[in-house]
Amino acid sequence: MLMTVATPSAPSTPPSTLLLLVRHGETPTTGTVLPGRAPGLHLSDQGRVQAERVAERLAGLPVDGIYSSPLERTRETAEPTAARTGLEVNENAGLIECDFGEWTGAPLAELAGLPQWQTVQRTPSAFRFPNGESFSQMQSRMVETLEALCAAHGGGVVVGFSHADPIKAALAHALGSHLDLFQRIVVSPGSVSVISYVMGQAPAVLMVNSTLEPLSGLRAP
Repeated sequence: MLMTVATPSAPSTPPSTLLLLVRHGETPTTGTVLPGRAPGLHLSDQGRVQAERVAERLAGLPVDGIYSSPLERTRETAEPTAARTGLEVNENAGLIECDFGEWTGAPLAELAGLPQWQTVQRTPSAFRFPNGESFSQMQSRMVETLEALCAAHGGGVVVGFSHADPIKAALAHALGSHLDLFQRIVVSPGSVSVISYVMGQAPAVLMVNSTLEPLSGLRAP
């Protein structure tokens, strides 16, 4: 009798989830004040243009979920994308700006003159804002949030609207870079950065600080 031996099937590859991180558009204080979590800061005219541009660039991409920091400037940046996709904007506190504590609302020119500012720029892992959050806490909170969002949309496309420092910290983590080097990453208003997540594997950074090209052809590696 002829015996056949079953060929073992190759292990299935876990699906890759695409995570697009969008920094909110410009506000009237961008580049001059450290607004932090103070409420009431809205997009400027240019910021609204940037928000519309993000929505245009995402056209044709099969977005499964849209999430935003609770602050007004991020929600306003997310709204055009939500309108184009027909999806709701889900607020997620894990995407919120770093808590700058007593530095909230301070002019950047004044902060740059403080001795602590050099620590913020050179060894941020050792710094905690007075009565606020540390950079390490911010990074841990952001990474945990993004991993949960990707797990909830496994194999899909997720767009998260957040802020410069949390996005930079998440990118540094995905790159395997020490938090002390995260200030070398540039994340401009209205820019899109992309990370590919696969369960049980290291993330892959596909794009950083992109502000121009359409994203409809974006694919996981």
